[in-house]
Amino acid sequence: MKSCLLSGPLAALALFLAGCQGIPAPGEKQARHDLGAVEALYRPRNSPPSLPDLAQDSSLTNLLAHALFNQPRVAAAFYDWSASVEDITVARSLPDPQLTFQAYIQNALTSLMPGFMQQFPGPGKLQARASVAAAGAQSKYFVFEQAVLQAGFNLKSAYYQLGLWTEQLRLTRLKLSLLEMQERVLRAQEASGTISLRELLQVRAQRDRLHDDLANLVDSGRPLQAKYKAALGLSPRQPDPPIPSHFEMPGDYPDSNALFRMAMDRNPELMEMEASVREAEAGIAVAYKDRVPDFNAGLSAEVYHPPFYWPQVGMTFPLWRDKLAAELARAQANELASKSRLKSSQIDLAADFAEKWFAYSQNNRNLSLVEGSLLPQARQTLDSVRAGYQSGPLDFSSLAEAQMALLDLKLEAAGVRTARQVALMDISLMVAGEMPADAPVLSSLHKP
Repeated sequence: MKSCLLSGPLAALALFLAGCQGIPAPGEKQARHDLGAVEALYRPRNSPPSLPDLAQDSSLTNLLAHALFNQPRVAAAFYDWSASVEDITVARSLPDPQLTFQAYIQNALTSLMPGFMQQFPGPGKLQARASVAAAGAQSKYFVFEQAVLQAGFNLKSAYYQLGLWTEQLRLTRLKLSLLEMQERVLRAQEASGTISLRELLQVRAQRDRLHDDLANLVDSGRPLQAKYKAALGLSPRQPDPPIPSHFEMPGDYPDSNALFRMAMDRNPELMEMEASVREAEAGIAVAYKDRVPDFNAGLSAEVYHPPFYWPQVGMTFPLWRDKLAAELARAQANELASKSRLKSSQIDLAADFAEKWFAYSQNNRNLSLVEGSLLPQARQTLDSVRAGYQSGPLDFSSLAEAQMALLDLKLEAAGVRTARQVALMDISLMVAGEMPADAPVLSSLHKP
């Protein structure tokens, strides 16, 4: 009975501590709030939200939603971020307490002392470790945001390339049909002796070459459709998505200077590296705190001779100065490396932005030339040739050549339009300024 009375305070203390919670570290509540806000949109109950079915008339917004919410790479980045937020709680928490038992035996058990021991890291150590974990969680968030942007980029890239392929297929079939019609007309003229065999053979050669180009173009659609399916986050065993019946083309961006400032301020990769710098700076604080000793305290109760308690206290002794110096030097080197990587990425971003902006400007000028000047002139030429053909002075070959020239310009316009859109997507990926609608990122959730 006495032993039960003695061990009662220890048992009550153990039960009390078992239900304890630590004090949240600075930034921990905000990190959990941000994670909860994104989780409610992106993975409610760890499942993707319901999305509209894919169809031929699916809008680009719906396609982007499938890409963002179904892409495994985005999910992996999200759960990496989620795990890093939990690391903050782990880093700022006390070590688990220990239950101890001591016994003295001299021919028989003469003393039995159950006890309780708790370790207390030195002042400021837990907070410093939590700061490292909080900066790491911020870094992981920006990795997730970059994954969201990359998923949107991959979808748009596959979408526009598929749109270009569809247009090329349509126009190439028109060209082939036109050549076949021209070949039939020339065959009849050659039979009547109006033209030479050489002219007929030239058109046949063009027809055969274009027929081969069409077969290659049809085959090239398979990898494009596979890329489109992968960008939507669909597995190989899932049915192939329908090819869109129409393709949307968003508008242009503002001036390059404004875009460049946005890129330097909002690029997720740069923001990830800035968080890595803060993580390295917090690591220096941890290295300095390692010079502070840790403490432990405990209490044991004598079962056989109550009431008798044995208090216990202890302290670590940071003796190995070379180890402490090495830890500090490592932390400082990590900080310098993080800052250097950030500066290098800023330099690379400036160069890449200039290159992508040039590509966009060049394609924009080319598209303006084709659509604003060359295509109208080709249509006027075709109208003039058609009028001449109908009145008699011109033959069908002249009409076919004018029609062929117009189709070639339409093909050129489709290619330049797609190239311009890809350049715009590259810029959007750098700037993070055109986040897809309903994207599960904090910038979208915080919009007024």
